[in-house]
Amino acid sequence: MIKKIIELKEKRKAVIVAHNYQIDNVQEIADVVGDSFALSKYCASNDAKVIVFCGVHFMAESAKILSPEKTVLLPEIDAGCPMADMVTAEALREEKKKYPGAAVVCYINSSAEVKAETDICCTSSNAINVVKAVEEKDVMFVPDMNLGSYVAKMVPEKNVILWKGFCVTHHKIKTDEVKKIKELHPDALLLVHPECRPEIVELADFAGSTKQIIDFANESNNKKFIIGTEMGVLYKLKNNNPDKTFYLMSQGLVCPNMKKTTLKSVYDSLNEMKNVIELDEDIRIRAKKSLDRMLEIK
Repeated sequence: MIKKIIELKEKRKAVIVAHNYQIDNVQEIADVVGDSFALSKYCASNDAKVIVFCGVHFMAESAKILSPEKTVLLPEIDAGCPMADMVTAEALREEKKKYPGAAVVCYINSSAEVKAETDICCTSSNAINVVKAVEEKDVMFVPDMNLGSYVAKMVPEKNVILWKGFCVTHHKIKTDEVKKIKELHPDALLLVHPECRPEIVELADFAGSTKQIIDFANESNNKKFIIGTEMGVLYKLKNNNPDKTFYLMSQGLVCPNMKKTTLKSVYDSLNEMKNVIELDEDIRIRAKKSLDRMLEIK
């Protein structure tokens, strides 16, 4: 199967990218593994004609927003994101009427239609800097209320208005689970994603994006870590740090949508050139402005 995928990739002049939360053997065949926006930027700068995006729907859309001339394939077309589905363009337009003077900051975990309705995008890596950079004091933050709460704490000079959305995988982790594993491994540092509830983030030794968690573990002199984000990240952490030990904060840290992609679905999408991502051009252009503004933030 891997040999066939490599042959097809060359034939189609394709690049395969995989999110950090994908299953191990999908990460192994990818040209690049990373977070969603880093992958989209890589695809835009690459001369491949076809992008096979091993991730979920909004990620493949982001790649298409930045690379409209390329064919973007999503191996599992029904791999969605429940949090992204918690905000619609129509609902956001209505909410914006309540706060006419507020800037709208949109987490990249959202649809192209929603991005098109916002002032600026952010990732979990740069959300604090983006909120600091907008001129307005009032900031609507959509759709993740947990990341928004984390940002609000870090940027107290802004009035952050939270949308009631959340990542179902990170949000369901309870304090009791975290305290129990910390007691089991008292010499391990707890690294969590700010998509977790605020009370979970409070217990952490470090909070940051998937990439920031990986970088922290790579650079730390500590030898043991409890990882508070989706379990797929363990593959890279263990490969990068064979001398270190990693424990998953909770067995519930599994995103079912991220686990849908298999070697067979990658092969099928390339072989049949199916599951092509298409976007309305007006929506794409407006969504790209939101992403472009983000890229201007240092």
